[in-house]
Amino acid sequence: MFERTIIDYKGLEVRVSDHANEGILDILNHAVQGSEGGLRFSLQNIAARIAAYGETIRFVSLYRKNQVTGTVGSCFRISGQGKLRYHTSYIRYLAFQSVYQSDPGWRRRRKELIRPEKDDRFKEKTLDIFSKPHLLGISDVSAEDKHIMYAFVESMNERSKNLVTQAGFEYIRSFLTVAFSRFSPGKDPRVSKLSDSEKEKMESLLLGYYKEYSFFNTEHSFFGDNYYVLKENDEIVAGVCAIPSAYKVYDMPGIWGWVIMKVLPGMPYFRRLFRPGEFRFLVFDSIYCKPGKENLLAALFETTCAENGINTGLTWLDDRSKLYDKIRTGVKMGSLNRMLNAKPGLVYTRFINMTDEEKECFYDAPAYISGFDFS
Repeated sequence: MFERTIIDYKGLEVRVSDHANEGILDILNHAVQGSEGGLRFSLQNIAARIAAYGETIRFVSLYRKNQVTGTVGSCFRISGQGKLRYHTSYIRYLAFQSVYQSDPGWRRRRKELIRPEKDDRFKEKTLDIFSKPHLLGISDVSAEDKHIMYAFVESMNERSKNLVTQAGFEYIRSFLTVAFSRFSPGKDPRVSKLSDSEKEKMESLLLGYYKEYSFFNTEHSFFGDNYYVLKENDEIVAGVCAIPSAYKVYDMPGIWGWVIMKVLPGMPYFRRLFRPGEFRFLVFDSIYCKPGKENLLAALFETTCAENGINTGLTWLDDRSKLYDKIRTGVKMGSLNRMLNAKPGLVYTRFINMTDEEKECFYDAPAYISGFDFS
């Protein structure tokens, strides 16, 4: 493990580390994701997910007087195929010490901490890191490499949009949250867990299915050995990785958000679908479906819910992708999806050492939204 200082500027430090120390974990475990007026929640399994990224995660953290006051994670991977294949870094786990966000006097103290001219110069130095991924200490990543840094941002979160824009990120695609639910999920005999001997075949099917998507890779496709397939005549016609996850939900937007937060938890059947204090659900990741068999996804999703003792599943899909269109029009996803009024998520990217022609492909191709990265 390592931790090193890359910026030391008048009492403030920016450090890069390949692990989350106690201070970083404390900030992340107390962070509330989202924005006022939108979905606000906190993650419940941060340490385990960080461990799953292994050697590919880095944290860029702000320190004052040797105390961490903010952090952001960067997850390195090689993603995409053909003209969409590049070194990429997914940005997540953005959080600041809660005292600076919740206390009414935080803005005044921040001005005392960093004078305006000092603030501007320090911010410039810090944001410049996101044009230099080689500073993060990933082997085989050099300053001359073509590289893409990307992040998913809620459309209503103006603060995050402003921050990534200042860091040189560009908006390229949008996506939507899709929910699946059943009050009493049943099992379909055609569904079974993927065996180890079938993983190579399944990986090939996934690579073919997502060959025109940006940011797709199979690194976490079989996470937890919880990949399920639906077969017809011994042929895999649908598949999904089901990742048990949990959020603590504080607020949801709109009238239906109020109903989901305040009414459903008190109703005998609907409380099976949603409980704000611990919203347990499956993340559906690496979804595969043979063209023309999309209607079978409901049976696949329902069986994975039954097998895991969970009533709800979530996935995130590019809203201009064929898969989103097929699920929206041809798959019975259940009552929670009909009530869900989630605002679009936005895909922001920073292209490094790339030509305009190389960038253009990413505006046209559907983006793969990794469910693992949301779990």
